[in-house]
Amino acid sequence: MAVFRWAVLVLLVASAICFLIFAVTGQPRYKAVGLKLLFTTLAAGFVFFAVLIAENLLE
Repeated sequence: MAVFRWAVLVLLVASAICFLIFAVTGQPRYKAVGLKLLFTTLAAGFVFFAVLIAENLLE
């Protein structure tokens, strides 16, 4: 559980850094990478919480 939280935090920070680099340089590839990281992190979070909810419902 703690590992997942740290992984999500690291991915969100990496996404924020990509957006910051995009804001400084204006290169669209950093924006694209930041969006991919953000959407992947959100999808993983939703799956994780869905598993937790399903686990609690089946008990």
